[in-house]
Amino acid sequence: MSLTSDSIRFIGKKGYFNIFPQLCKGCGLCKEKCPYDALDWSDELGIYGTPIVEPYMDKCTACGLCEKSCPDCAIFIEKKKKAKRKEEKIKS
Repeated sequence: MSLTSDSIRFIGKKGYFNIFPQLCKGCGLCKEKCPYDALDWSDELGIYGTPIVEPYMDKCTACGLCEKSCPDCAIFIEKKKKAKRKEEKIKS
């Protein structure tokens, strides 16, 4: 899947959370399914004028449950590889 410029990307320690406002209808299924309570409503509006979600990246583990529960494919999770995470730790 290629990301378009229309996505909003959040960067976390374990991965990237990408949301596509043009696909998100604000149903909240992703928020409900997140086991880490890492999603909340955003000020940004989606396709129907309803709020989209945004992650708390300090809580997000990039598990992908939100992506799997989204009926409209509005969320795309990219998990960082362990080697990349180690490189970032060394640079910090």
